[in-house]
Amino acid sequence: MLKKTMFRTLACTGLACLSLAGAHAAPPSRPYSPRAVKVLVIAMFAPEARTWLDHLGPTQKIAVPGLSPDAPALLCNRDAVCVVTTGMGHANAAASMAALLYSRLFDLRKTYFLVSGIAGIDPAQGTLGSVAWARYLVDFGIQWELDAREIPSGWKSGYLGINTRSETEKPPLDYRTEVFRLNEALLQKAYALSRDVKLADSGQAQAYRAKYQSAPANQPPAVIQCDTLASDTWFSGNALGQRARDWTKLLTDGKGVYCTTQQEDNATFEVIKRAQAAGLADTQRVAVLRAGSDFDRPPEGGSSVDNLLDYQAQGAFVPALDNLYRAGAPLVNAIVKDWRHWKNGVPAH
Repeated sequence: MLKKTMFRTLACTGLACLSLAGAHAAPPSRPYSPRAVKVLVIAMFAPEARTWLDHLGPTQKIAVPGLSPDAPALLCNRDAVCVVTTGMGHANAAASMAALLYSRLFDLRKTYFLVSGIAGIDPAQGTLGSVAWARYLVDFGIQWELDAREIPSGWKSGYLGINTRSETEKPPLDYRTEVFRLNEALLQKAYALSRDVKLADSGQAQAYRAKYQSAPANQPPAVIQCDTLASDTWFSGNALGQRARDWTKLLTDGKGVYCTTQQEDNATFEVIKRAQAAGLADTQRVAVLRAGSDFDRPPEGGSSVDNLLDYQAQGAFVPALDNLYRAGAPLVNAIVKDWRHWKNGVPAH
């Protein structure tokens, strides 16, 4: 009898097959409702996530296929604030954010995205432990490079824009990921909410910044507004640091001010931008906060090699992590507590 039934099932076609299958099928389940998220904090590695998780209260783990194997789940609290850890570098950031945004497990259409991570910092703009809200996201990696020992006479570095003839010529933005501008209203709101917060510091960081002769490098940390540069290659030194300043000016038509250097932010933003085109996210709800954990160049008379190899000796890793929460929390709290006004966009007042 079993063989006969199997034969009839395999042999059926068209409507008869659908009818036979329907006769024994379970009732259709109710449609799944994606979980709405008010704020998504985007960290790149575990310590950046931990500084938030230590303050968010009880969280629920929600596994998402395709996230980093080191952090395969979102952690969400009762206020609909979630933390994702993407993994470091642009490839990990893009892969994790794409997996999350296209998983359909979450409703992220009205979500505010807060990138929260440590970075190198330009001593001309900030100091160890300072936290910077970005207006521009600039990619430092999309360039042509000549060996610095073989550059033309008069050049400052071995870098120039792709398909240009000199280091001062602005390249055609063929990749469409070279530079992004964030929502000015959200930037100003985030800065206003956080600029007076008390920031953490350390004795080791105080001693290291005292090696610098001028402000703001030798001053206590502060909440500032300046722009961030993405490159998977860590760099150190005055020549490369100056190229970072010049490149930021070049790509933003003189409007951007280079401040922090990190690896992921252009990749993260591009994924959100593509998700917006699919109706899944909103780039006007992206804020980027980076905290200076080390200087991108040594003090006067110092070694660029030591500045790079011994970056951890600068003593700002822990306070920079702490300050990500201190400066970012006012924005997150404002969104959650007044969701009625934030839900449809950044409030005017």
